[in-house]
Amino acid sequence: MEQTLTSPSGLAERWAELQREQPGIRIRHGARELGVSEMQLLLLNESTIRLEPEFQAILKSLEGLGKVMALTRNEHAVHERKGVYRNASFAQGPVWLFVGEDIDLRIFPGPWYQAFAVREESPRGTRHSLQFFGQDGAAIHKVYMTEDSDQEAYLALVKRFRAEAQRPELTLVPGRPAMPSIPDDQVDVGAFQAEWLALQDTHDFHMLLHKHHVQRTQALRLAPAGYATRVAPFAVRMLLEQAAARQVPIMVFVGNPGMLQIHTGPVQHVVEARGWFNVLDPDFNLHLKDKAIAEAWVVRKPTRDGMVTALECYDAEGMQIVQFFGKRKPGIPELDTWRALVVDLEQEHGL
Repeated sequence: MEQTLTSPSGLAERWAELQREQPGIRIRHGARELGVSEMQLLLLNESTIRLEPEFQAILKSLEGLGKVMALTRNEHAVHERKGVYRNASFAQGPVWLFVGEDIDLRIFPGPWYQAFAVREESPRGTRHSLQFFGQDGAAIHKVYMTEDSDQEAYLALVKRFRAEAQRPELTLVPGRPAMPSIPDDQVDVGAFQAEWLALQDTHDFHMLLHKHHVQRTQALRLAPAGYATRVAPFAVRMLLEQAAARQVPIMVFVGNPGMLQIHTGPVQHVVEARGWFNVLDPDFNLHLKDKAIAEAWVVRKPTRDGMVTALECYDAEGMQIVQFFGKRKPGIPELDTWRALVVDLEQEHGL
């Protein structure tokens, strides 16, 4: 059901009161507590500037900002990566790309709805960002300026794309429900497993799920023997700690309906803080609410480059929180050190 985006009576006062009660509360969490969308709270900030939703043109302009911080999150994981937006590609139809060593994104433009330039005041000073939202009012992606960014280029971008109508009537539409699955006994398990074993590329896995009308965790339960092993949810801690200790470069995927953000490289400083398990490195931060992980699986998929192994983590609703792989590129087999780490994880934390 569509909903016209308005500010409920007294929302500004209630948001201010919540910020006084919980100093430092994130806008996403505040929106949840107040029963509104993050976009509604964002628009309470009079300095927020609405941009024309010319998403491709805006994204193409990001390289000129220099080194920035890209942020993508879902309910239980936040992925922050500093770098330059390079190698934009919009030729892949329903998927747009940035493929750089630092900023590595897979963009699904269907849910994208609004873009804003945001100025926020904090004890650490003024922060400027570009923020992109879906029509459900949830943030899809954010780009934060850093001390190494080109501030003049940012101001020019905002001026170029500033919308004439700054407070138009916007409409919220709930996000699409997950694709319904069919009961296990209606799945042609033999055909499903045979097609899994015949995979040539990990990207074909989504089409396999769609073809057989199975959800991801359902697929893992029905996987060929040895291709999906359930492990304890806290195994993710061992994975990150051992990746740091053994200096195994990894890939970390965090996404939402409109974006998938990827870090490739080492992790170093792994620490728990305030209910989150974190990687806190100079150019990469991961904040993971690992207590929200209801299921964790070691998953193997055959490809033309050999077996590809991942740790996949899901919440109680079956939504994917985060995926981990060993560092690899097409045409290059995955690292033996990564495979050894995952085997140790299975042996110690397999269920």
